[in-house]
Amino acid sequence: MSKNNGNTKAKTWLITGASSGLGYTLAEYALQQGDRVALGARSQAAMSALAARYPDRALALALDVTNAEQRAAAVQQTEQRFGVIDVLVNNAGIDYIGAIEEQEERDYRAIFEVNFFGAVSMLRLVLPGMRARKQGTIVNVSSMDGIASLPVNGFYSSSKFALEGLTESLWQEIEPIGLRAFLVEPGSFRTGLADRTKFSGAPIEAYAATSGAFRKVMATMTPEMFPGDPVRAAEAIYEVVASDRPRHWVILGSDAYRLIGAKLDKLRAEYDAGREMAFRTDYPGSAKAIL
Repeated sequence: MSKNNGNTKAKTWLITGASSGLGYTLAEYALQQGDRVALGARSQAAMSALAARYPDRALALALDVTNAEQRAAAVQQTEQRFGVIDVLVNNAGIDYIGAIEEQEERDYRAIFEVNFFGAVSMLRLVLPGMRARKQGTIVNVSSMDGIASLPVNGFYSSSKFALEGLTESLWQEIEPIGLRAFLVEPGSFRTGLADRTKFSGAPIEAYAATSGAFRKVMATMTPEMFPGDPVRAAEAIYEVVASDRPRHWVILGSDAYRLIGAKLDKLRAEYDAGREMAFRTDYPGSAKAIL
């Protein structure tokens, strides 16, 4: 892809969770294309080193998305430095795993504070500027687990399901005023997330076949179990942002494509099988009147 150095079409990005993984890779890729990028995360070292390579177009920010002061400061500093925020990427995320009964309340509440409420707060901060210009894109990084939930990951999946519902509403609200929003649903990418994922709570023997089995798998994970390439994912996200063709759900990774496809097949089968029950639970004659 051609670089935008000196091109007035270069965009300004604000990317959360940009100290590692997909956030860092996307920030680096956007900078390579000549765009301007504000990188936000709790850990500074890697972001500062990347920003030092692009001193005129990169800004490293201390950003814990659960901290209201840091959220406001990140948006303010980005706008002061670059003038606008064209693209917000809500990428910051955490995960605790374990059976639903096993996990500690403080952990699953933390998941929602980062994965859902942090993203909500960030997009609400950038929307006023985007509305004023009638231009801007919100990228909410969900997961294949945001469409197809799995055992042992119920709270993480729930936080992403919530983000999916919010974003679907968001794009219907902002597209009429010239803005865009879309979801990214990655599969298993080699971003180091597995190394940062922790079990929550003490094991319960009754869940040996699910949570217990997953604990054993986690201890023997290898890179080959993560087929996704973060660099290619960054290229794909950049491509969607730059495209004039609107997208709403962007699935990344062959494993995500298969898992989501299987969920859609199951949903369609139950949808079709449930038609008669759905219609017979209306008041007599009301369905005909609506249809």
